[in-house]
Amino acid sequence: MNVLETLLKRKSVRAFLDQEVEKDKIKTILESAKHAPSGVNTQPWMVGVVSGSKKKTIETKVIQAFENGEQARMDYQYYPLQWNEPYKSRRKTTGLLMYRTLGIKREDKEEQAEQWKANYRAFDAPVVLYFFIDSALEKGSYLDYGMFLQSVMLAATQLGLGSCPQAALAEFPDIVRKELDISKDKVLLCGMAIGYEDLGAPINSYRTERIPLEDFVTFYN
Repeated sequence: MNVLETLLKRKSVRAFLDQEVEKDKIKTILESAKHAPSGVNTQPWMVGVVSGSKKKTIETKVIQAFENGEQARMDYQYYPLQWNEPYKSRRKTTGLLMYRTLGIKREDKEEQAEQWKANYRAFDAPVVLYFFIDSALEKGSYLDYGMFLQSVMLAATQLGLGSCPQAALAEFPDIVRKELDISKDKVLLCGMAIGYEDLGAPINSYRTERIPLEDFVTFYN
């Protein structure tokens, strides 16, 4: 599989087999991804690889906080406070398509809440990667981190693993930091579910569309 094929094959996987992921594969993924570029070679990434009982503890505490009505509060503002077009429509279309794929009706708030809790379980993937960055770093390092995250997902795809980058896994950062003994000066950027894709799960047939090239590219001569 070449890079172009891997880019097209990668997708956000939201249902996984109950199958352990080999530790050597995770190491290979991260060894490869660490070669992503970063400004003045800062290499701003810090990764927590979580599985087993530790994963269960974190997700249980996060879901409990969610069910208790605690306010989700990421370390940084991920989404805009005011949605404008075309982003508002893209967001709505994506959500409706996912619920339609799962057979969840718009008025079924209970089912929607249950599906949202699946985010906090990392869709029952056997491994979660938590990504941290030093709070002293600025926006350029966040750009660098994006290249690292993409590298992780492409390497996972190459090795036959599914992945799903998740902002939801960073909605209760204090819980995660406490459980992983991470200092408060480290920002929790996001999490990522890693595992073997359940090819028979309807949710994994869900694919978002990409806009045509002419909608976002201009050639200048």
